[in-house]
Amino acid sequence: MAADALTEPHATELSFYDIEDTHHHESGGSTLLGFWIYLMSDALIFATLFATYGVLSSAYAGGPSPREIFELPLVAVNTALLLTSSITYGFAMIAMQEGKLRGTQLWLVITGLLGIGFVAIELYEFANLIHEGATPQASAFLSAFFTLVATHGLHVIFGIIWLGVMLVQLGQRGLHPENRRRLMCLSMFWHFLDVVWIGVFTFVYLLGVLR
Repeated sequence: MAADALTEPHATELSFYDIEDTHHHESGGSTLLGFWIYLMSDALIFATLFATYGVLSSAYAGGPSPREIFELPLVAVNTALLLTSSITYGFAMIAMQEGKLRGTQLWLVITGLLGIGFVAIELYEFANLIHEGATPQASAFLSAFFTLVATHGLHVIFGIIWLGVMLVQLGQRGLHPENRRRLMCLSMFWHFLDVVWIGVFTFVYLLGVLR
């Protein structure tokens, strides 16, 4: 009886932590699933914008055509920045898996700087277009163009803000399981933006200039 009394609390304690651990894993799985659902809904939004642009891409209304206003070298530099940021974020995830806090923070900072460079070039492009009179009001083509590209740019800005928040949280709590899960969600979001931009570069800029 004494032996049973001594082992019973220990068994209860193990059972309690097992339940907590199971609950933690279930919570993490539901978070990732919920974020996947969000990404799918976001993909539908971009699919709608791509379809709208496809319909309106030749509606110039006497205004400038894509060949007249798009600067492919500048867009290529911007594309390289965003694709490189996807690679650096991958390095951040590798450092996270290895438990290297400083390495994770360093690669996240580099990713954020590349993202800021991408947004800066995009704003420069928009400013030049507007200065030349190629405003969203000039034609249906330009309205669809600005809506699609600006929507993607706003997503990148949100991703940069998220990166900043994660850097603060990593500084406060380190590679805590919750921070790891959030970094995984941000990883999916950032790579999703890269895939969308490849579509923008190909479908909007490249095909627009080659028409």
